[in-house]
Amino acid sequence: MSSSFGEPADAGCQVMRPQASASARALTTFFSHALTSFKATPSKLEVICTVSRRPAGTSQRDGWSAAPSPLPPRARPRTLIILDSSFNPPTRAHLRMATSAVLSETRRLVTAQHNGGGGGPESTRLLLLLSINNADKAPKPAPFQQRLVLMWAFAQDVQASLLQQGNTETDVDIGLSTLPFFHEKSEALDQVEFYRQGSPEVKMEQVMLVGYDTLIRVFNPKYYGPVAAPLSGAPLDTGTPTAEKKKQDEARTPMQKALGPLFERARLRVTMRTDDEWGGKEEQLKYLQGLIRGDDCEEGGGPGLGRIGGSKEWAGRIEMVEGREAGSEVVSSTYARNAAKERNRERLEKMVSDGVRWWIEEEGLYQE
Repeated sequence: MSSSFGEPADAGCQVMRPQASASARALTTFFSHALTSFKATPSKLEVICTVSRRPAGTSQRDGWSAAPSPLPPRARPRTLIILDSSFNPPTRAHLRMATSAVLSETRRLVTAQHNGGGGGPESTRLLLLLSINNADKAPKPAPFQQRLVLMWAFAQDVQASLLQQGNTETDVDIGLSTLPFFHEKSEALDQVEFYRQGSPEVKMEQVMLVGYDTLIRVFNPKYYGPVAAPLSGAPLDTGTPTAEKKKQDEARTPMQKALGPLFERARLRVTMRTDDEWGGKEEQLKYLQGLIRGDDCEEGGGPGLGRIGGSKEWAGRIEMVEGREAGSEVVSSTYARNAAKERNRERLEKMVSDGVRWWIEEEGLYQE
């Protein structure tokens, strides 16, 4: 099958690639301009383009020569799935995280719809988010505009994979942010106009895709300030400020003030990393159980959320899911970069999806 990289995948799900280097240059130029434009604005977070299967009026249907563009949802999504990463490069591990989350959330919303609730396939949206908070320093080893091109290729591969599994509706957005922390990005996404089209009154739940290593960092007290006293805490009330609420706020720890609003609007879907560095499945599940039950144990019983300045109610907003299968090869961006540097195509194919690999080879990335 011959097709331009910007068109949607057909039922055969073969990878879409540019037909000529000129097309590749045009796409790189687009993302370079988008990056420059974003950095010149005061915006902290912005969606710069969308990969969509919509049948009419989109650049993806008009051929690759049309520049990518942001395509806001017709109505506020019920669920926004966020994959926030350095994408240096995006890997098959990212692909599994994204596709499994989209399929899981779509099934959940369809079930809710059948039971009389809202939702359906188009109520789920996926956002690939790249943080450029260190943009004044030259990013290594791939510059941000090249990573955005890889994200575009990756979005095509995500949709091809979803199509193979029966999902034809989920649009994939690509966004930029200068915010360093999850709770700050979550707040910005809740307010960004792009996702408030049509029915802004609809509550949009966020699902943040993270690895086990990121979960450890999210609950590291050093990012939030010292804890005056170990409080179990209740979910933060975001209603109209009152004297009582101000009193409650003063009693909350820095972590509760930061993460309380996050867990009201978002869930964490945590992919376990079962390798030598992070231990096995049992160890990682034990860590989560320690967060949940540690507050109720005797002294020395574990780092419960309340003991580290959080709120144990947050545990209900955390879902642990399987990562790679036991015995399968470890996939990482580091291994992908090494394979590209060594020009080891066989190993690179195991690390990244086909569209991403094409771009790495076409652009000669990670050779230094």
